[in-house]
Parts: sequence; structure tokens; C-alpha cells
Amino acid sequence: MAPTLAEPFCDSSALIDFVINQGNGVKGLSEMGLKALPKQYIQPLEERMCMTNILAQESIPIIDMSKWEDPQVAKSICDAASKWGFFQIVNHAAPVEVLENVKDATYRFFGLPAELKNKYSKEHSTSNNVRFGTSFTPQAEKAFEWKDYLSLFYVSEEEASALWPPVCREQVLDYMKKSEVVIKQLLQVLMKGLNVDEVDETKKSLLMGSMRTNLNYYPICPNPELTVGVGRHSDVSTLTILLQDEIGGLFVRGNQGDDWIHVPPIKGSLVINVGDALQILSNGRYRSVEHRVVANGSKNRISVPIFVNPRPGDMIGPLPELVASGEKPIYKQVLYSDYVKHFFRKAHDGKKTVEFAEL
Repeated sequence: MAPTLAEPFCDSSALIDFVINQGNGVKGLSEMGLKALPKQYIQPLEERMCMTNILAQESIPIIDMSKWEDPQVAKSICDAASKWGFFQIVNHAAPVEVLENVKDATYRFFGLPAELKNKYSKEHSTSNNVRFGTSFTPQAEKAFEWKDYLSLFYVSEEEASALWPPVCREQVLDYMKKSEVVIKQLLQVLMKGLNVDEVDETKKSLLMGSMRTNLNYYPICPNPELTVGVGRHSDVSTLTILLQDEIGGLFVRGNQGDDWIHVPPIKGSLVINVGDALQILSNGRYRSVEHRVVANGSKNRISVPIFVNPRPGDMIGPLPELVASGEKPIYKQVLYSDYVKHFFRKAHDGKKTVEFAEL
């Protein structure tokens, strides 16, 4: 039963029950037509987006992948990964209709009644690999983030067929499969940029041994300026491949420190960013960069990232080829699953996670 509108959530336990336990998510809050943001979502001043810190003239590189083996294109990919940590790719190998289909499937999943989505929540899901949730780590956060998500960790086609929600399963699998070509091309180029010429099976499994896709839903927010869609963080992946819709709202930390750059939606493009795992493996040559998503007061927004990761049991540290050539390692070897646990144990806190691996 939805609370009445007057002061629906003075009480945090009523809000948590409605949003988390009943599976309504922030989508449920948004659809109540709230005139004001519940206080549990009001971010401290320093975490809100200050619009005067946006670099309107700056933009992350846009790279045409149609000739991805061309040395100039390869150089622009490696330069973007070193300087910006983020770039957009166009004319890549993932067909536009596959991207459109997964966007439609995302809307279909979030259009399900709360009780159906709630079957995939932490309390009810039959597997840790399928998780419907809201915010980031509600139990560790002082203020919640304005986002719902479905997280799908890929183990095998059989497991996906058995456990993933039927309304989006085929489309997500197709998106992951078709993106794999792009991921392999990018990793081949980035490894070559580190003078690692041979990506053998061991290396391939270290770079992309496990994959997870999130379907993210950012509903209309009554006071978008007071909250965030996603707080400042860098990803723990090797690479993240992000499909965003036409709404926009993703901001990347600029090179000047306090400034932010909007990543404009380009139809058919994919946004690529370096994750912490690749920063560590490349001994800091490629940078994972802080990014965040603002809430929107007039439109619902979706995005579908694929997180390309080492396997949980892999040790990550500077690649042996880099250390062998005389480079001084700036990171120690850490178990990847320990690194990820450390990330999910706390609220989003910018680039702090990478300190876990520093020597």
C-alpha cells in the first residue's frame, strides 16, 4: 500500500519498506507525483552538481572505429585512455538495432509491477548473479542515490536462460555478444600501446574473464539539484562499455581537477571508459576517471553499461611485461574479488578505492 502523499516518508523505515522491501524503487517514488524529494535522498552540498563547474567547451574524444587497426586510430584510443580515461566510439561493430533492442528491453523490465521486479531483489533472488536493487549500497550510504538497477553477472548461456528475467534476457545476451567484438578490438589496441603484443588466453581471461551488465533506470526526480543519479566514483572494471539513451546526464571529471565534462548522447555510439583494474594492470598509464550522473527533473533516463572485468579469483597488479622492462610498480598484487568487495562495502567516494591497491 503506497503511503499517503501529505508527508509520505518522515519516517525512514516507511521509505525503506516502500522503496527497498516492497521493490517499488525510486521509480515508485517518482510515480507518486511527490512535490518534494524525500530527505533521505538529499545529498550533502559537496556531493551535488554545481553547474558553474561544467566545462561547456570541452568534450571527451569521439573515435571512429571503422578502421580500428589504422595506427592513427590505435594511437587516438591509447591517448584517450591515458589522458581522459573516457572516449566515445562510433562506427563500431555492435549493430544499432541490437543497441535499440536492449534499450527497449530495459524499459520493459522497469515497466514490470513491483512484485515481479522484487523477485530479483537481494532478499528473493535465487542467485547472487541476478540482482534488482536501488541506489548503490543503501546500508552504507548517508544519502541515497536516485537510481534503480538490474545487475546481471554472466556465467553461461544456460544460467542466463534459467535465471535472467524473460522480458530482457535475449536482448541483453545479444548486446553482450555483439559488443564482445568491440571489447576485443579495444583491448588489443590498448595492450599494444603498452608493448604487450601477444594477448594469449591467460591474458585475455585476466582482462575480460568475467562480464556484468546493468540495466539502469533514472526516473524523473522532483528536486534533481538536491540529489544525484550516481555519485562520484570510478569503475572497478578493466573497461566499461556504456550505452546511453538520448537524454544525457553523464559527467566525467575534467583534467583540471574540479571541473566536469558532459558526455553528450550520440545515436548509435558507445561510451568507453577505463576502469580501476586496467589502471592497475597498466601501472597507471591508462587512467580510470571519476564520473557521475545527475538526476533529471523532466525525463526518465536509462543506460546499459557492460562491465568487462578480471575473474574474481584473479590477482591484479602491474603487468609483468611492464615491470620486466624496468618500470617501477606503483601497485601491489591484489585479489580482484577483495578489490571489488572493498568497493561495494562503502558509499561512492570518488577515486578512493584504488588506494586499496597502492604500494
